[in-house]
Amino acid sequence: MEKPTFNEAIKFWVKLGWISFGGPAGQIAIMHEYLVDKKKWISDKKFLHALNYCMLLPGPEAQQLATYTGWLLHGTKGGLAAGIFFVLPSVLILLLLSIIYVTFGDLPWVSALFQGLKPAVVAIVILAMIKIAKKSLVTNYHYIIALLSFIAIYFYNISFPLIILGTIVFALVHHKWINKSNHQSNQNSAINQDEKGYYLTTSSVIPHTGFQLKRLVSQIALFAILWVAPLLLFYSLSSNFSFWQQLSLFFTQAAFVTFGGAYAVLPYVAQQAVENFQWLSSAQMIDGLALGETTPGPLIMVLAFVGFMGGYQAFGSSLLAGSLGLLTTTYYTFLPCFLFIFAGAPIIEKTQHNTHIKHILSFVTAAVTGVILNLTLYFAEAVIFGKTAENLLSINWHEVQWLNVIWIVISVIALYRFKIDMLIWLAVSAIFGLTTYFIA
Repeated sequence: MEKPTFNEAIKFWVKLGWISFGGPAGQIAIMHEYLVDKKKWISDKKFLHALNYCMLLPGPEAQQLATYTGWLLHGTKGGLAAGIFFVLPSVLILLLLSIIYVTFGDLPWVSALFQGLKPAVVAIVILAMIKIAKKSLVTNYHYIIALLSFIAIYFYNISFPLIILGTIVFALVHHKWINKSNHQSNQNSAINQDEKGYYLTTSSVIPHTGFQLKRLVSQIALFAILWVAPLLLFYSLSSNFSFWQQLSLFFTQAAFVTFGGAYAVLPYVAQQAVENFQWLSSAQMIDGLALGETTPGPLIMVLAFVGFMGGYQAFGSSLLAGSLGLLTTTYYTFLPCFLFIFAGAPIIEKTQHNTHIKHILSFVTAAVTGVILNLTLYFAEAVIFGKTAENLLSINWHEVQWLNVIWIVISVIALYRFKIDMLIWLAVSAIFGLTTYFIA
């Protein structure tokens, strides 16, 4: 298999950006189908090795996997092309949808449309939690970690970064002192698996992937310059620099702690953006998730909607400030993703089989499961009761909106039992919301 040209790769990355629906699982499946099965640019084992590293990183693993693969194929320019084109379509679509949302969202029929979408979104989050739990909760220790992480974030409001840090510490202790099993697997037979017919394999020698300390230092320096540059512009040109500083710092921090993908970081973002910064309401947060589910690209783009609402509110319902907030949020959310790949991938290329890292990842994923349970309850409370409660004990059960409960159940059955496509079901749910509005 010959090396694909850069133009061939560009065409694929542009196409991927417009068809990458279905969240990270769907996006990874699309990349595997094209890159491994159809185009044979990368072998299955090499693809999974890159995926394992991206799963360890904070941020959207599918976007980082595209960046990693683009970097393997064509160096830095390949990684930039793959990562940018993976995100660009969803940025443009979400910007348009956000403008439409704040312009026409107060119309009764538009509000009714979102009322139909919200129960479906809750069902999607429930199924995401179940899917992750099935894969991550393997041992009793995993169940304990998941339960403790849920208790920590739901009842005690312990921040998500601290939960992840505590989990990593526990995983290190567990691996060293508690885990006594001799981890012998069929690695030899797996390593000898035939990888003929692919351009990149686990035995490929790729010149530009070697680690260089000088290059690492220059990459970190460039990242620092790119991070500071927009802030200097805001300081010079904006009358409300404190908002832009707060926005930039918050989403940079979020970018470094988004282990487990969008569903894991949303409780953290919601807690800060809704309750502390008051950029938007919990109902608007769910509307943003509904918009994010209908666009291609990484689901973490929901954060861009939060940035839009923050700028829109801070500058007196300004569409220009909202648009700039969305673009700024996108910039600071994805800038670290490129640093993680370009700086870390050369090191990871030397570690084709690292069971120690996989062990730590398994506990982090278990903790993420508990955090996603918190997200599920957070959204469910807002949809079922019309508001979020302090905890389960403070809920007023007389305020239950039974129609939303019924639609959540129907949505779970439709998506899980009958495997109805998510986008199709979101359209059905929107029609359901409009129907109930006109009937009522």
